[in-house]
Amino acid sequence: MTAAYCRAAPGHPLHGPYHDSEYGFPAGDEAVLFERLALEINQAGLSWLTVLRKREAFRSAFAGFAVDRVAAFGDDDVARLMGDSGIIRNRLKIAAVIDNARKVQELRAQYGSFDAWLRAHHPRPLPEWTRLFRRTFRFTGGEIVGEFLMSVGYLPGAHEPDCPVYARIGALRPPWAEPVQATGDAAEAREIDAEAGF
Repeated sequence: MTAAYCRAAPGHPLHGPYHDSEYGFPAGDEAVLFERLALEINQAGLSWLTVLRKREAFRSAFAGFAVDRVAAFGDDDVARLMGDSGIIRNRLKIAAVIDNARKVQELRAQYGSFDAWLRAHHPRPLPEWTRLFRRTFRFTGGEIVGEFLMSVGYLPGAHEPDCPVYARIGALRPPWAEPVQATGDAAEAREIDAEAGF
């Protein structure tokens, strides 16, 4: 999002609540993290308003973003989703969400939770996050990764410093408030990823 979001979103029936109570707030719940990743993937090439309008339909179609239920989706579910006019019917995006649910299960087995995996790799600059996400998940380019991480409090930039929500988020001590040290050391980044099994 841009700085204009903090000016335009308040008062809007869909953007307003998302801006005021979700965007940029630290999140650790698995279903919340998985939903946010899925929505960012589905937003690619479209407006965020389109995604917000379809959010409830997405929640219904993807079992409330319960990771284990989505990970168990098969061909019949893909066909059902492709026929659901309430969501964004893009086969690649649907497949990515299902595959990413399975990857979250793997991360849970390795790290204890999706959130613990994020914390294990924080802090790192966006280019390193993007490389890590591309090796781990499907359909996760730089824009998607950046927006996802901003939306759940791992990167700054969701709100302008003069936005009233900025101070509320700051009081929650989001991960982005921790200093990010630009390593500039690709070998060190590879070593961290190797230790993590990536």
